[in-house]
Amino acid sequence: MPANLTPDYKAAEARFREAVTTEEKIECLEEMMAVIPKHKGTEKLQADIKRRLAKLRHESEQTRGPGRHESAYRIEKMGAGTIALVGPPNCGKSTLLAALTHAQPAIGDYPFTTQVPMPGMMSYEDVQIQLVDLPPVTPDYLDPGLPGLLRRSEGVFLIADLASDDLLDDTEAVSERLRAARLVLVPSLPEVPEPRVDYRRTLIVANKSDAEGAAERLALLRELYPPEYHPMVVVSARTGQGLDALGQAAWALVGAIRVYGKPVGQKPDRDKPFTIRAGGTVEDFAAAVHRDLPARLKLARVWGPSARFPGQSVDRDHALQDGDVVELHT
Repeated sequence: MPANLTPDYKAAEARFREAVTTEEKIECLEEMMAVIPKHKGTEKLQADIKRRLAKLRHESEQTRGPGRHESAYRIEKMGAGTIALVGPPNCGKSTLLAALTHAQPAIGDYPFTTQVPMPGMMSYEDVQIQLVDLPPVTPDYLDPGLPGLLRRSEGVFLIADLASDDLLDDTEAVSERLRAARLVLVPSLPEVPEPRVDYRRTLIVANKSDAEGAAERLALLRELYPPEYHPMVVVSARTGQGLDALGQAAWALVGAIRVYGKPVGQKPDRDKPFTIRAGGTVEDFAAAVHRDLPARLKLARVWGPSARFPGQSVDRDHALQDGDVVELHT
């Protein structure tokens, strides 16, 4: 069975070949493992990645010993996708995380309250999206573990502080500091990427819309980041304004679709959809159900947006759409 490796996997593999440090190699292998299609055709490749990961982690522990701060960035990915929250000090990232999830981060009106990543799960309709609050970024400071976590995420919330007179300088400083680490925040992925540069789709979240003078600062922010080029959602984590719109924007940012399973002869399960990458196929859905299913798959029946008629019989390469119902036949 062909491996059908994705562009995301091939990009991570290219970064692995160029990686110099053990930590960089570990980050690349972890990303390769996260995005590799899970089916029979990639089992040997998955085993090889796991073997190399184990070897590099052992080497890292032998030379430095396990570090508590470093391990804090090894966050297990959950839900439909991961969105990282980045921004300058005191922009309200932790308050926003607490408002959107059940997480209980440390919240304070002093810089660097957040010292290690804090994950939380945000509900959007019938799916969960993982949000990760990160330490602040300044012109002089970028936590060494932060770029790797951003590379493993599906998207980024760039938090802009509408209560700060330094709004524009602080927001630009975050983007420039990450760019210096070869990580570029963009509204959409470029058709011709710059070599050895990672891009992450980014939504600007203008926070603290309830602050005095916020409207004037928002106008300045929109001049720097015109909404027609830079998607932006205006919110107040304290009052809840705009949080519903932020959930919808987060779902669009992770680039996933929901597919509902239907056991043969039964009704579809509408409560717990599977999530796969946008543009995914029946084979991708089968692998999400169980890694052994693609090897045994004969055909599938589809109801929903991608079907020409209800119950259409399709092959494993049929591209699915959000809201499809799929019945697998082995």
